[in-house]
Amino acid sequence: MWKKLKFNLDHITPAQAIISFYFVAVTVSVLLLRIPAVHKEGVEVALLDTIFIAISSVSVTGLTVLNISETYSTFGIFVLLFVFQFGGIGVMTLGTFFYLILGKKIGLRGRQLIMVDHNQTNLAGLVALIREIIRIILLIELVGAVILGFHFLQYYPSAADAFMHGLFASISATTNAGLDITGASLIPYANDYFVQLITIILITLGAIGFPVLIEFKNYLFHKETMALPFRFSLFTKITTITFAALLVIGTVIIIIFEFRHYFKDMVWHKAFFYAFFQSASTRSGGLATMDVSEFSDPTLLVISVLMFIGASPSSVGGGIRTTTLAILILFLFHFARGKRHIKIFKREIHEEDITKALAVTILAVIMCITSVIVLSVTEKFSLLSIIFEVSSAFGTTGLSMGITPDLSTFGKWVIMALMFIGRIGLVSFLLILRGKEQDVNYHYPKERIIIG
Repeated sequence: MWKKLKFNLDHITPAQAIISFYFVAVTVSVLLLRIPAVHKEGVEVALLDTIFIAISSVSVTGLTVLNISETYSTFGIFVLLFVFQFGGIGVMTLGTFFYLILGKKIGLRGRQLIMVDHNQTNLAGLVALIREIIRIILLIELVGAVILGFHFLQYYPSAADAFMHGLFASISATTNAGLDITGASLIPYANDYFVQLITIILITLGAIGFPVLIEFKNYLFHKETMALPFRFSLFTKITTITFAALLVIGTVIIIIFEFRHYFKDMVWHKAFFYAFFQSASTRSGGLATMDVSEFSDPTLLVISVLMFIGASPSSVGGGIRTTTLAILILFLFHFARGKRHIKIFKREIHEEDITKALAVTILAVIMCITSVIVLSVTEKFSLLSIIFEVSSAFGTTGLSMGITPDLSTFGKWVIMALMFIGRIGLVSFLLILRGKEQDVNYHYPKERIIIG
């Protein structure tokens, strides 16, 4: 049977194999979450809701149809934490990690799968990349859990409770899972700026991209030992600038739009942290210090756009990704100036990457618009709440205006599909539809088409 399975995996594309592995991860998660000991005594969860929670956890989205703290036992909470890790770090990353622990070598096929799962462009250094990702993420989660655990001693009666909440909050924020065991996200800490700052840092470290974290680590600790001067890659430069710009722009827009609405008569520092935290959380974090449905319609639309953009490639987040947005903006800017090639930081962006960015955006827009139209027919909610829910699911964010538990069975399946596609990434999704590249030895005559 194992040989037959291996034969089948060897005869499908890496993208198809990756998606198969994520389906397996969801199936295993459903089975784990159906164990009776996972639920609190007397609590029963429908199979559909278990599937929803499993997909939400594997895709590290955070949309939920039930209250986590009222549903799952302590054992169930640890099961969820395991699923977060599985989904956040990535199926191939953890699979490779276990292979390395067992002393097995990673073959060419395994390296191809890692390359697709992390949107890499070559096979060189992939095993080293996996080692670095595991080390960095686990260290971040451990430090976050210790800091929050000690801080939570003032909130909970026992050290066990405090460090349990600290561990869950740290892993949930770092993996951008967006789920909580407080029963009210981070609303209990709405006035605790320390908790919010630590959470923002953890969300950012998880969403900014593993290659960026590795490069910054090398810059801080290894630059003196390198023969040549350290140089950040174009990916890190574009990702960091775009990520920071979106965080700042989101914060400023929320403050402006809510200045005479939700923030009216509110002290400046409280209004700033509300806006700052929600702007950071839209990167894919999904945690909230307030009921986001109380924001005005313009703010909710802006948040929907930010969730649609999502996090960075090769991170725990979804969406079209920050680099896609950056390439689109650069493309428009250079096109308007009559330039056919995009040049930035003394480098030129590859034409295939531009094409890929356009393809990803077009597919994402079509998919989200179709989902909004379909849900507008099947669900009895406002158009804005549906747009918000669809953007949150596709961006694997987890913020909601409160409609998730009341979705119809069909509506839940639509949201689950969006969460799953958002996690595996549109590039992997496109590679399933894409045939093998073929070099043709002939061309038809070219003809111009009127555009615009």
